[in-house]
Amino acid sequence: MTAQRSHGPLPVFLVALTVVTGLVDAFSYLRLGQVFVANMTGNVVFLGFGMAGAGDISITRSLTAILAFACGAFLGGRWSRGSTVHRGLLLAAATAVQAGIVLVAAVVAVTAGVNGSAARLALIGLLAIALGGQNAIVRRLAVPDLTTTVLTLTVTGLVADATPWSVRARRLISVVAMLVGAFVGGVLLRWVDPAAPLWLAAALLVGCAAGATLTARQPQSQAWR
Repeated sequence: MTAQRSHGPLPVFLVALTVVTGLVDAFSYLRLGQVFVANMTGNVVFLGFGMAGAGDISITRSLTAILAFACGAFLGGRWSRGSTVHRGLLLAAATAVQAGIVLVAAVVAVTAGVNGSAARLALIGLLAIALGGQNAIVRRLAVPDLTTTVLTLTVTGLVADATPWSVRARRLISVVAMLVGAFVGGVLLRWVDPAAPLWLAAALLVGCAAGATLTARQPQSQAWR
């Protein structure tokens, strides 16, 4: 509970970003051809498969995702490095930019479709840049156990560490949040529209931006600056 208080509402917003990751990765993997835009571990493995000529994996798509993610992480890190802005306002600005990129990707998915090679590469690049930037900003916020894009260490810590139940609950919530995002993304893809997960992800990002702005401007926000 101490960690929760010291970070104010940031954990809530980061859980929402974890849901966004599940939504966007569901879209990228299921509609853009076996590629992730947030999980770079998977893409490195896929790149190895592609180089070996196994599994019908596209080297171009995997490499595009990795490079675009790195570009987004570089830009996000460069922008936030040394910043003295309140963490809530930093998150608000970052999620607003990310929402804009995801909205552009949704428009591309609707207008150009998701089957053409050029459209797929454009969508992979846009979404990977957005998630790379998210990852960089989340590192800057430094809220424990809420990385929003990587769960390997979270799951390991959940079962391997002798930690208080409050810490384990936070880790479990992170895992469940990504599971929910992936599940909802899969349902939307199957029953609604190929771009539906992106529209929902953009809406969540706008909500995070608005919520972070409002809470960071409250007098008590100095406790979690």
